[in-house]
Amino acid sequence: MSLISDYKRQFLWRDWPAAFEALPSLKGQSVLDLGCGVGDLAADFVTRGADVIGVDLIEEFVREARSRCLSRAKFELADLRALPEFGTAVDGVWSSFTAAYFPDLPTVISEWTRQLKPGGWMALVEIDDLFGHEPLSDGTRTLLERYAGDSLAAGRYDFHMGRKLKGHLQQAGFKVTREFTLVDLELSFDGVASPEVVDAWRNRFKRMTLLREFCGRRIDEIENEFLNCLMRADHRARAKVNCCIGTHPPEMV
Repeated sequence: MSLISDYKRQFLWRDWPAAFEALPSLKGQSVLDLGCGVGDLAADFVTRGADVIGVDLIEEFVREARSRCLSRAKFELADLRALPEFGTAVDGVWSSFTAAYFPDLPTVISEWTRQLKPGGWMALVEIDDLFGHEPLSDGTRTLLERYAGDSLAAGRYDFHMGRKLKGHLQQAGFKVTREFTLVDLELSFDGVASPEVVDAWRNRFKRMTLLREFCGRRIDEIENEFLNCLMRADHRARAKVNCCIGTHPPEMV
């Protein structure tokens, strides 16, 4: 399955309606969708009455998003650390499953805030403890925790970003208005995973080349144990998908 097909499938496992219900009314609003992927969420924003600027660093995703020909939406290829000027300030900034790639998130949020109108809102969605699933052996859990620590130390990815969203938004000058956990049938669930979810996790392991290098000869063992864990009746997830929404005081924008 292609990466685009995988992303479209994963979209159905997230409780996006709960996140949308927590946002201000979107009718007539302009939204900057950072890390827009293939445009699934942009389509929902448009349906709810918003104008959308979607931004992603992956050219394949931007082409796919543009191919949807969404009215009131445009998609740009850009680095989220150094956004171009779009010619207009937006009412809200949305970013889902991108914050963890910026361990120095408050600095990045400050860059994103330049795009906001006075009093604008920002909503962040991120996984906390991606590999936090049980039961796993002590050896496997320890190795995955070591990899998470290595990723953070190298500034590549923060596997515990989900729990830090509130603090980072506050550090960047936002007043947090909502913080809650989203239901996610792939990343945060208990009990037996569906075959489609197991397949999605298998594809994720294949794409994680740095994890494969870090685990070396043990990668097949680690992957098989993790996938088997997801298929157990006693499987439990510590991983959480967190959503945090804040507004920026007009005098500080």
